[in-house]
Amino acid sequence: MVSVAPAKPDAAAPRRMDAGATLSVASYNIHSGVGLDRHCSSGRIVRVLKELDCDLYALQEVDNQPGDHEESLQLERFARDMDMTAVPGLRIVRHTGEYGNAIVTRLPVLNVRRHDLSHSWFEPRGALDIQVEVAGAPLRVIATHLGLRRSERKVQWRALMSHLAEAPPDMPTILLGDMNEWYRPAATLREAHRAFGEPPAPVGFPSFAPCLALTRIWVKPRIALQSVTVHRSETARRASDHLPVRAQIDVDSLKTG
Repeated sequence: MVSVAPAKPDAAAPRRMDAGATLSVASYNIHSGVGLDRHCSSGRIVRVLKELDCDLYALQEVDNQPGDHEESLQLERFARDMDMTAVPGLRIVRHTGEYGNAIVTRLPVLNVRRHDLSHSWFEPRGALDIQVEVAGAPLRVIATHLGLRRSERKVQWRALMSHLAEAPPDMPTILLGDMNEWYRPAATLREAHRAFGEPPAPVGFPSFAPCLALTRIWVKPRIALQSVTVHRSETARRASDHLPVRAQIDVDSLKTG
């Protein structure tokens, strides 16, 4: 099932990005804000996000359950503390509240779609598919968190490729998230590289001794992607079991897609 919703304005003033600028995006599995010390701290996640200093963040494992304690409604806190727009793409996987993917951005949000990638009896999964305005033109951003089993990911990836094909082939697009795939010859990665070109894939999991590249960022056209790096600050190493991955993108080169 696919749900479509217009972008909802909020108090954050969007940033109008001009030609000649560099766009920065990041993907970060925040592990519900629970760090290596087993302490949940949304404030610590906010500090990492501010260190990254990006225009758009794709977040996985956001725990947005309601309540009156400090760690309630994480997504709302991220948007407030970062002075950005929050776009939820959350799946209900806990009886106590919402949990899943989200995007936080300072860019104008033009359109929002949510794709259900759930398969069989496995944990519900989804993709958040938005358009933001960059240099007066739409940029498509798809953020997701694929399943733990390879058979599950194959089904989810086929669905994702189907949704990608709905847009014109020259639409500039960013695909990012926790793909849960470390095996380089995996079919999902090969197909992504064919569609987007092969970007750098720095290791970011586990945060205390990174050895696996689970988080990925692809950009189409590939020429627009300037760099992909893992953020390894002391705070980031403690804040989650994943390190965030950051990409820099040349705005002018997006027009060549």
